[in-house]
Amino acid sequence: MTAAGETTGLSAQDLREIWPVLDAGERTQGFSLLEREEAVDFFQSLSAFSQAQIVEGLHGSERRLWLRSLAPDDAADLLQELDPELRTELLDELDPPTRHEVAALMAYAQDDAGGLMSPRYARIRSEQTADEAIRYLRRQARDQLETIYYAYVLDSTQRLLGVVSFRELFAAAPDRPVRELMSDSFIFAPDDMDQEEVARLLARHDLLALPVVDAAGRMKGIVTVDDIVDVVQEEATEDAHKAAGMQALDAPYLQTGMLEMVRKRAVWLTVLFLGQTLTASAMGHFEEEIASAVVLALFVPLIVSSGGNSGSQTTTLVIRAMALGEVQLRDWWRILRRELVSGLVLGAILATLGLLRIVAWQTFFGAYGDLGYLVAVTVAASLVGVVVVGTLCGAMLPFVLRLAGADPASASAPFVATLVDVSGVVIYFTLARLLLSGSLL
Repeated sequence: MTAAGETTGLSAQDLREIWPVLDAGERTQGFSLLEREEAVDFFQSLSAFSQAQIVEGLHGSERRLWLRSLAPDDAADLLQELDPELRTELLDELDPPTRHEVAALMAYAQDDAGGLMSPRYARIRSEQTADEAIRYLRRQARDQLETIYYAYVLDSTQRLLGVVSFRELFAAAPDRPVRELMSDSFIFAPDDMDQEEVARLLARHDLLALPVVDAAGRMKGIVTVDDIVDVVQEEATEDAHKAAGMQALDAPYLQTGMLEMVRKRAVWLTVLFLGQTLTASAMGHFEEEIASAVVLALFVPLIVSSGGNSGSQTTTLVIRAMALGEVQLRDWWRILRRELVSGLVLGAILATLGLLRIVAWQTFFGAYGDLGYLVAVTVAASLVGVVVVGTLCGAMLPFVLRLAGADPASASAPFVATLVDVSGVVIYFTLARLLLSGSLL
């Protein structure tokens, strides 16, 4: 770090602007050039991944200094990003109370409520008066509290009895007992609740903080709104990656190694490629029809892309509705009916456009031979069938994955499109065999 009063010419704002393009060594070097006051604010604004990069590049005493500057939940997040050996070394450098808090947080999965929470929260007793509770909270705020939104009323075994807002405490008569002020009807999160559900609870009930309790009802900590902001961004990024047909990245794009990037993308590309081989197999099954009427092959891309597009639209809508809690597993039948109607209407629209296009080209240019108009009917009928199938597949696949305990976001648009491609080929050539039998075929 720079000496007091020494100027470096690099501000936190300058470093923040170039941060995404710097490698780990350059980030540590740039951070070491910041003034102390700026460095504190900058360090605490970074993600756990970036904080870990800085800490790894510093010397022992500086590592301890910056780790100790963090709240226990933030320190736990940082340590989770480090190699096990360094993690153990730095954990041992913390003072015993903080080490106990951080170790307890690290025992939870990172995407559970217990892994998100802060163990430092405002706690009072039900037998205290309002005036006693305020004085007690003032001492807590001075010594250990990270944030103060609500006061939580606990018994001697740390069980959560109720919640009191600070407005109610300050507005109450000084000698009024806390038990008369607290609300014993409160929203809480089990310590093993998934972070997405925690985010939904906070948003649904418009809360600034949410108490976290264990199976016995003992309060373990609080999850605050600022914790959830990172969760929402993380989950949105993960879902976006899955929707694109790849595994979610564990680090920012520019910080992900080339081999890791290839591995994350290759798995799903391979699965999709193997799925597309089924499309080739399906076309091979109708080889005689294609050889007898080459004109049919002209419309294969039109048919399969229409089904894939409709399925991709639907699966995106359903996955997003699931993520927001608008749709539950029990709603599958309602979704099926809605999407069946939507698929028929959308298929009819595309079929009409396709029919008009082929008829126009046939009328003015004779582009499709003597039976061009019959080909137009075949394509139109196929479009209705393919769009309906694509829409239903896109709607139901997220439900199937949720029922199987998988992430519905895995029903990515490319995956749905691959499934629908196969059915599109089968529907198209089956209808062609029926409608054009004895004519072109």
